[in-house]
Amino acid sequence: MKKELLTIALLSAMALNQGCNSKKEEAKEETTKKPLSLIVVEPGHFHAALLQKSMYADVDSVVHVYAPEGPDVKAYLDKVDKYNAAPENPTSWKEEVYTGTDFLDKMLADKKGNVVVLAGNNQKKTDYIKKSVDAGLNVLADKPMAIDAAGFDKLKEAFASAEKNKVLLYDIMTERYEITNALQRELASLPAIFGELQKGTPENPAVMKESVHHYFKYISGEPLVRPSWFFDVAQQGEGMVDVTTHLVDLVQWSAFPDAVVDYEKDVKLLATKRTATQLTPSQFKLVTKNDKYPDFLSKDVKDSTLSVYSNGEINYSLKGVHAKVSVLWNFQAPEGTGDTHYSIMKGSKANLIVRQGKEQKYKPVLFIENTDKSKAYEDGVAAAFKSVQDKYPGVELKKIAAGWEITIPAKYDTGHESHFAQVANKYMEYLKAGKLPEWEVPNMITKYWITTMALKQAKGGK
Repeated sequence: MKKELLTIALLSAMALNQGCNSKKEEAKEETTKKPLSLIVVEPGHFHAALLQKSMYADVDSVVHVYAPEGPDVKAYLDKVDKYNAAPENPTSWKEEVYTGTDFLDKMLADKKGNVVVLAGNNQKKTDYIKKSVDAGLNVLADKPMAIDAAGFDKLKEAFASAEKNKVLLYDIMTERYEITNALQRELASLPAIFGELQKGTPENPAVMKESVHHYFKYISGEPLVRPSWFFDVAQQGEGMVDVTTHLVDLVQWSAFPDAVVDYEKDVKLLATKRTATQLTPSQFKLVTKNDKYPDFLSKDVKDSTLSVYSNGEINYSLKGVHAKVSVLWNFQAPEGTGDTHYSIMKGSKANLIVRQGKEQKYKPVLFIENTDKSKAYEDGVAAAFKSVQDKYPGVELKKIAAGWEITIPAKYDTGHESHFAQVANKYMEYLKAGKLPEWEVPNMITKYWITTMALKQAKGGK
């Protein structure tokens, strides 16, 4: 009897101890749970995975994925697996995946996280944005957030809904974190170096940004496979409303830093143009791994050649300053080259120019080309540049015939893929603060008005 009583006592103590341990584990889990949790919806673009190339202090490692079954979500999951298995700085994401035709409704019903990540089919994206913020979820969206006039109207409604529901809607503007773009903006704010931003003319704009991209490229060391719908402008959007979003953003961000640009008062569209890039069946197969064009592309195919309206040009003015942005897509960059960028801001004392051509070994390089050749100006540049060096230690001025080349240490050239983490970290700062800077929302609205109205104008609309 005594033996039985002892056994019962021991079992009771073990059960009690197990219960305590269980509660301790639950408490531990509760304290380690991060304040932010990602929901990835229909990740059809590789940018969705690039946001997860890093871990974030405030973001839970469990990511909730909602998507239809198919190659797009598989490609995303494969990239995340690769980042988890990286030999250096591996990530530790745990993907909880739901695949079903009702994936969006399921996500909205579950609400398993509080930050929706959208990087995929742009035809559906604006609708996903609106439904997510209506449900009280924060949204971090890849560009473009709208690809036509109807999408712009819905996006405006989404921003109003986000404000009402006290959530933050933000787009992924990686180019702000490219070092030459950041330094160009910094230098333009220094009157001793730049003087005043010129007004320019339609024929000779004061701010110009040109971007050349390629369909076939390498991402994280592997050939990029693009989904077939990427080549359908009804789903991806034309070049004028896609990559051009970055250029329009940089114009506003660098020419009028931290200032509101109101599309109804400050912007005039002057001239717009759109052209197509031609792809052969073999090129299409190389970049999509598909043997033939899908039916939805038949409208754009003539004599076996696919025409993609991926090239666009916008000539406009904002706050009286004339600007021009243009984007061009080629199939593949020549060996040893890649996507390129050209940018110029014209000041009363100097022009700030980013070049990325053969002479620069296809790496962006920033130049100060001065019109004032006086000794006093040179001394003023040296003195004013110290404030730039305080922010970016190691950046130096190198004298050349036309002015100066800015030499930038390799530590700042972190590459396009790293900029996604920088955007995400900035967005998380805003989430902690509970608000975006005052100028961000009106300027996002202006940006998408410019791109979508420019497309409408280029296609003959008013």
